[in-house]
Amino acid sequence: MTAMTRSHLLLFLLTACGFMVSIFFKPYPLSWLVKILPILVLLHFSWQNSRGTKERAHKLFMIGLVFSIFGDFFLDYDRVNWFVLGLAAFLVAHLFYIFSLKPLVAKPIISKRLPLIGLYCIYGVGVFLVIYAGLGELFIPVLVYMTILLLMGITTLLSQKANIWLIIGGLSFILSDSFIGLNQFYHQIPYASVWIMVSYYFAQLALVNGMFTQDNNLA
Repeated sequence: MTAMTRSHLLLFLLTACGFMVSIFFKPYPLSWLVKILPILVLLHFSWQNSRGTKERAHKLFMIGLVFSIFGDFFLDYDRVNWFVLGLAAFLVAHLFYIFSLKPLVAKPIISKRLPLIGLYCIYGVGVFLVIYAGLGELFIPVLVYMTILLLMGITTLLSQKANIWLIIGGLSFILSDSFIGLNQFYHQIPYASVWIMVSYYFAQLALVNGMFTQDNNLA
């Protein structure tokens, strides 16, 4: 397996930039379709690289991408009424990403990475403490989602497949969702949608690149 082809990368960048520019013209019809196009490109690349293989991890990862597409649709089509649906779709996506990253490294390596795991947890707790007062009835759903999100990020560190792309992808996903939480439940961030989507699209790109490359393995 190799890193993303130039054609897929170019198409991904064009569609991702297209949606981010279109943010300034929202609302407009079928904006959800424009939003999911970059992830469809990543899904097509993943599918092409999985054909003819029996790699279960790749199939699980692609299911995660599919649920990400559902999450993008729910959050763009009706962010107010379908927020929980979007949250649930991305939660399931992260679970499949976690399953695709199995097996984990041996205990001695896990011990060496405990300081990094601790930093992830401190950051997650810190963000939650900042936003929890504004969560209201979403307290439990957001808590569960943030726990699974952090677990996904930590799993990129502990997977036997661990490489720099997977780790950066996990970090970028955590950052993107932090922007969402802080902007929605604490204080509005200038140009929040741009920061959210830049870090989100980069996260998905990095995770795909990390899943389908054998270079720079850290395990």
